[in-house]
Amino acid sequence: MKKIRSLFTTLVAIAALLLIGAPNLIAQNLVYQPTNPAFGGNPGNFQWLMQTAEIQNLHTEDRSVDRFARDPLADFEASLQRQVLSQLTRQIIRQQFDDEMPEDSIFEFGEFTIELTPGPDGVSIRIFNIMTGDETNITIPNI
Repeated sequence: MKKIRSLFTTLVAIAALLLIGAPNLIAQNLVYQPTNPAFGGNPGNFQWLMQTAEIQNLHTEDRSVDRFARDPLADFEASLQRQVLSQLTRQIIRQQFDDEMPEDSIFEFGEFTIELTPGPDGVSIRIFNIMTGDETNITIPNI
């Protein structure tokens, strides 16, 4: 009983203090002010933002290499590889949906070797990079 009375007395005292101090409390509106001048902030912040970004930038550009110089032979080889792989993909998909079973095949394109192996689950395609040893296996299921 004493605990309940002391708890009640404490709550009444806190309520009284809040009621007495309530008129002295003043609220204020919070207004968002952007920092970046591109979003309406102070234009004087631009230089500070740029310097901060440049200090944090860990990447350096190699200016000795011409980024726009292209090797036409390398472009031709890449284009040819893309076209042959695209044709091969169309052929595999057409054979899968026409219920024709493709035959075992091995294709070599530059540093890649592609092996097609038909199986009971579908056509298994193994793409092997000769230079790095990376390997990717894809299975196209039977319908």
